[in-house]
Amino acid sequence: MEIFGIDLMLLLPIFILYLILLVTALVDLIRHWQVRKAPVVWLVVILAVSSFGPIVYFIFGRKEL
Repeated sequence: MEIFGIDLMLLLPIFILYLILLVTALVDLIRHWQVRKAPVVWLVVILAVSSFGPIVYFIFGRKEL
């Protein structure tokens, strides 16, 4: 299946990896909600900053513990 000349089957592994990263970041944030500084801000970063939100969280947010 193609959309705009891009084969969607080629993008499927990238999308699956993104979903795994997103879910992992959300689970980690929820598990450490009480000890995390500004957890609501991190939730917005994870959800609103597209594919870079979870990456930013794992680089900077996890060090706050």
